[in-house]
Amino acid sequence: MEGPPLWQRLLAALAYLLPWSDGVPFGEALFSLVPALQWLVLPVLPLMALQQQIPFGGFLLFLVLFLAVVRNTRVPYFIRFNVLQAILIDIVLILVSLAFNVLLRPMGAGFALRTLSNTVFLATLLLVVFSVVQSIRGREADIPTVSEAVRMQLY
Repeated sequence: MEGPPLWQRLLAALAYLLPWSDGVPFGEALFSLVPALQWLVLPVLPLMALQQQIPFGGFLLFLVLFLAVVRNTRVPYFIRFNVLQAILIDIVLILVSLAFNVLLRPMGAGFALRTLSNTVFLATLLLVVFSVVQSIRGREADIPTVSEAVRMQLY
């Protein structure tokens, strides 16, 4: 078996629960249309509860992951790469969420807002599934721009 050991692959895949936890709220409209999609929320329920129960839980989780994993050179590169990539995807999702709340929600919950929200949800789902599959295969999930930024930070 080539590549990183299985435990590194699983930990790397686990990192993508962070962006998934911030992508799930975008799927609220889809959950009412397709109730079976609600099963996709189960893996992130503990993380979402942790972020809501602890004040600044999301920020604290970000700091712990960044300082204890990404900046720790004793942690294998494969795990550091995937954790930092998950953090960057999560930052993008947080910015998109802020844009939705500030710019689009005051206009009302119309068709356009639901369509944009569903698009963000489905894009996040595809991105997370792709990244998890690549992590389990022992390969870096090559996402344009994001992976380049991660490599620049880690080298």
